[in-house]
Amino acid sequence: MLKNTPIPTKRELQLLSVAAEMYPFVKTGGLGDVVGSLPPALEKHAVCTRTLLPGYPSVLRALSGKTQTARIDNVLGHTVTVWHGRADSNTVYALDVPELYDRPGNPYLDSSGQPWSDNGIRYAVLCRVAALIATGLLPEWQPDAVLTHDWHAGLVAPYLHYMEKPTPPVAHVIHNLAFQGLYPRDMLHLFGLPDASFTPAQIEYHGQISFMKGALQLSDRLISVSPTYVEEIQTPEEGMGLDGVLRARSSVLTGILNGVDLHEWNPMTDSSVFFPYAVGDIMARRANKRVFQAEFGLPQKADALLLGMVSRLTTQKGADLLARVAPRLFQENIQLAVVGTGDATIMQEFAALRSRYPDNFVCHLRYSETLGHRLHSAVDASLIPSRFEPCGLTQFHALRYGSIPIAARVGGLSDTIIDANSAAVSEGVANGILFSPTTEDMLYLAIRRAQTLFRQKAVWARMQRNGALHDVSWNGKAAQYAQLLQEMSGYETIMTDAGTDIAPRRADPNSARPRLSRQVARMPRSAAGMTSSSLVPFPPRTGTRP
Repeated sequence: MLKNTPIPTKRELQLLSVAAEMYPFVKTGGLGDVVGSLPPALEKHAVCTRTLLPGYPSVLRALSGKTQTARIDNVLGHTVTVWHGRADSNTVYALDVPELYDRPGNPYLDSSGQPWSDNGIRYAVLCRVAALIATGLLPEWQPDAVLTHDWHAGLVAPYLHYMEKPTPPVAHVIHNLAFQGLYPRDMLHLFGLPDASFTPAQIEYHGQISFMKGALQLSDRLISVSPTYVEEIQTPEEGMGLDGVLRARSSVLTGILNGVDLHEWNPMTDSSVFFPYAVGDIMARRANKRVFQAEFGLPQKADALLLGMVSRLTTQKGADLLARVAPRLFQENIQLAVVGTGDATIMQEFAALRSRYPDNFVCHLRYSETLGHRLHSAVDASLIPSRFEPCGLTQFHALRYGSIPIAARVGGLSDTIIDANSAAVSEGVANGILFSPTTEDMLYLAIRRAQTLFRQKAVWARMQRNGALHDVSWNGKAAQYAQLLQEMSGYETIMTDAGTDIAPRRADPNSARPRLSRQVARMPRSAAGMTSSSLVPFPPRTGTRP
């Protein structure tokens, strides 16, 4: 910076994160983990995050010192109370709409395992309130940028597109393209969107409304959760019907790997671990294998290769392949433990295996955060036979806890695991085993390869230590997020002795906040066929719930 040039006012970028789940309040998979662990990591890079969540009972209970920050009488036909509070290390806004969110169990599924019939309006309300907050609903705070996660938050960008005022830029994170939020065309007005939005260039997808496509088409930046997944989703094979959209928008599509909270995943302080041990202490973790075997009634055989799988039990995760290959494995000196819930047929297959092979197989067919931690501290290898995997967090947990990941060569798994081929083993850099294609036979061969390496104690120990030393944190990855958010918001990074600050680019140094540059009048109102009444307030809900 030139001498005597005024230094811009240093400040944190204010970020609104919008998601359907957030660990530890509500979680069904990796989405909740990422939404919960990314904000503290971003703080180190001058990004201050406030997360907007549906007001599930678990979220409202978790908020400490909560205050009512807004009440809106008509959001798509619903009265919404916005609560503001702290939950663990995060600042949270929760939408209190009992008829939409006050339900037991899984946030997306009813007691029969089917999606709630009104999921469309449940998450449209979330998106609509996010758009209102982004454009000044709350007098005490307004974001400089918005980060939306998966299909549940997919309508935020479309809503902002049709606002009549300047709006902050939106970055949309694709956690899993397979889930797209598809709803019938006749729900368009129920969602408060104009007819002009129902085009292939916006939210229309084969005659349906697609929350995900709306985000892909109208967000300023797109983020995928691994570099390899970026490449995969631009192909017809893995693009889930949206590969053409993603290829057309490839210039704004970026791949950034996920990370994990190292305090949450630390075998020395983890209360779920029977015998705590330091990261990388391979000898000390052996006691956990013995006690795990005893806990679940498996023979305490040190020479048995103990495999584990913590996952949603679905075909995407390859759980069906494991169920079919298991009897072949049990002919060898191999034991297997499975933790998770999912497809009823797959769960029945695992239950049958438990009865047939009590000395080789155990399963806990329910979600268990505790066992999700304890298993990685005890098993020799963790199985991840996914048919596709945007990023995956299981391999990070396994690596950090000294369990060797045996994984399909897809998505983020291939970005984080160094396969134990002969060259990698001889150079001492391998930390796991990769296989492709994702078939029953290839999974079986990968496990047999692992068994051969397991008998080579020095090689196996080296692989375990390599895994423990692998950086699975948000370090570097959060910096990539911060840089992307700052660039699209018109900020520049200032490095100081005290750390990282940001400042508005080309702004008045005395201004408390830069003028947001993103305008949403991308379509003439005459072309859109819109009136003020079709924008604010949105039309009330009519008819029955979807």
